[in-house]
Amino acid sequence: MAARTDQTTDPRLQEDLLQARRGTAFFARKLNELTDAELDGGTRLAGWTRRHVVAHVGYNARALARLIEWAATGVETPMYSSPEARNEEINFGAMLSPIALRHLFDHSAVHLNVEWRDLPAPAWQHEVRTAQGRVVPATETVWMRIREVWIHAVDLDNGATFADIPGSVLERLLTDITGAWHTRGTDNGLRINATGTTTGTDLTFGDTSAENPTLITGPLPAVVQWAAGRGTSCVTATGPGRAGAHRTVPAAPKWI
Repeated sequence: MAARTDQTTDPRLQEDLLQARRGTAFFARKLNELTDAELDGGTRLAGWTRRHVVAHVGYNARALARLIEWAATGVETPMYSSPEARNEEINFGAMLSPIALRHLFDHSAVHLNVEWRDLPAPAWQHEVRTAQGRVVPATETVWMRIREVWIHAVDLDNGATFADIPGSVLERLLTDITGAWHTRGTDNGLRINATGTTTGTDLTFGDTSAENPTLITGPLPAVVQWAAGRGTSCVTATGPGRAGAHRTVPAAPKWI
């Protein structure tokens, strides 16, 4: 019997699906490197143990699978019934036995992958609603998963860094994050300059119209780490209005 493959023929979507699957495999590798006892350890996210991160990533796959089912059937199936239910689910998952927690991640990832694989090509454009209330085509679920698995693999605090994330994903993350700031009006006077990009040239994000901006500069992985609220190492800040005058790197505006 021939292996079943994705029904979409859109090259961009196929590339995104590949990146999501690679990110899932990377997260799985970092998770499998941890002993059961180490699951109780801390992470880069305040108040969350590794157990919380694994539970969140597992239940996120289930939530995204619900959106794909919505796109396939036309029957509304929200990601979560409420923000409170989402938080309760994560806290419950964090209390599972190590083997059950690992199975949650593995099985939910397989479930989501099957839902993606079997979704008819036209249904990828059917609209669904995210947990934040955005109405998006089903294709957006793939990018949502890419963000989750790559960033949270770093959050496990098990040796992964933002430098492990593919450059194309980092650039898209920075576009996503700064776009959210702009929509909320929180990027006023804040400009980001990322070096070491996939194009070989520096990229500029944020408020490019400001006359005296606070300029955040650093290698692409470090800048994305800062923008995602995960630290300020290898990033510098200058200004406003004082060329070359270094200052304490400010906290990044809220992203999600």
